[in-house]
Amino acid sequence: MDWIKRWNFIERARYERQLIEAFGRGEDIDALAANCEPGFQKEVWEAMVPRIRKMERMMRDQQPPQS
Repeated sequence: MDWIKRWNFIERARYERQLIEAFGRGEDIDALAANCEPGFQKEVWEAMVPRIRKMERMMRDQQPPQS
């Protein structure tokens, strides 16, 4: 059963990376998550959108480094 857990982890990481890359390109991640096919990808993307938004808020609130 360990190989199933490992596969699930790898697939989850792949879907998370796809959504983060889409965010980096400026795509509408909310629409992507809402419009993807039902299943594991949708589950991962819907869980990842709030995490990306939280990272976005944290980065926005940080001050630029002093040179």
